[in-house]
Amino acid sequence: MEKLQNDLLLRAAQGLPVERIPVWVMRQAGRILPEYRAVRAKAGSFIGLATHPEMAAEVTIQPVTRFGVDAAIIFSDILVVPEAMGLPYVMEEQKGPVFPEVIRSKADLAKIRDANPEQDLKYVLDAIKIVKKELAGKVPLIGFAGAPFTIFCYMVEGKGSKTFSQAKKMLYAEPELAHALLQKITDSTISYLKAQVVAGANLVQIFDSWAGILSPAQYSVFSTPYLKQICDAVTEVPVTLFAKGAFFAREEMAALNCATIGLDWNMDIAESRRLVGPNKTLQGNLDPCALYGDFKTVEAETKKMIDQFGTQRYIANLGHGVYPDIDPDKVQCFVDTIQNYK
Repeated sequence: MEKLQNDLLLRAAQGLPVERIPVWVMRQAGRILPEYRAVRAKAGSFIGLATHPEMAAEVTIQPVTRFGVDAAIIFSDILVVPEAMGLPYVMEEQKGPVFPEVIRSKADLAKIRDANPEQDLKYVLDAIKIVKKELAGKVPLIGFAGAPFTIFCYMVEGKGSKTFSQAKKMLYAEPELAHALLQKITDSTISYLKAQVVAGANLVQIFDSWAGILSPAQYSVFSTPYLKQICDAVTEVPVTLFAKGAFFAREEMAALNCATIGLDWNMDIAESRRLVGPNKTLQGNLDPCALYGDFKTVEAETKKMIDQFGTQRYIANLGHGVYPDIDPDKVQCFVDTIQNYK
């Protein structure tokens, strides 16, 4: 194992004692930072930036320099996996990701392949290697991927949606096809995460962004078994599961082979600790909108959150990604409040 100057995040994830709470922020490398926007302008587009290893590495390190957070998270996108499987996407301004082709039939499924991370996602692995070299052990690096169900949503729907009714339709109308696609995504995701670990990721997070659109019964059938496969396969580093909106699946996730469970701001902290039990670390869960408050409010809300979580088996974060129009100084206030908490 490499020697990290700051290994608070890893120790917290493993349930080891920490002298202070580690903190990082979802979407910390991104539009809140003017220095990010400058690099993005140079790259020409979001995808241009994500696929350019030197630039992706640069924006990954920016929040570590700017805010002094306790971890970097590789700058990438969850949708690089479907692209590597043969389903490319485009980022449309104001609309988000759009897939010109979608998976709606067995014939469509036959057209996609298992991703080969060393070839198809080499740009991410190269960015990880550059970040590791430049961080020189300062803080750990988090790798990530989308959860199979969330990736499935985009591959079937073809774009973002409030309901993902096309994707959910398949769960009812053609469950066998749904499972076949979910398995393919899972296989690609496992090899991708393992490749990130080999490249240098110290910890990985799985984002199940659309978990909340499923019923509890469906989540148990179409999400949990695939998350289980990933958690069982990725044993080299701690795994964090973040399932937005899946308050009903906290006990189910607690039974998986993961180190940390991320909470969104709708999940009650004391109740989550009771449901998850003492053997997992919790991460979260300040409402990102709290950062629109004045500095006193940000500090008060952050302290209130820590008072409920306690200082051990805990990684401080927001309950979702930071919004692009939030003042970076408010993020700094959030980070400082946590790091100075007594």
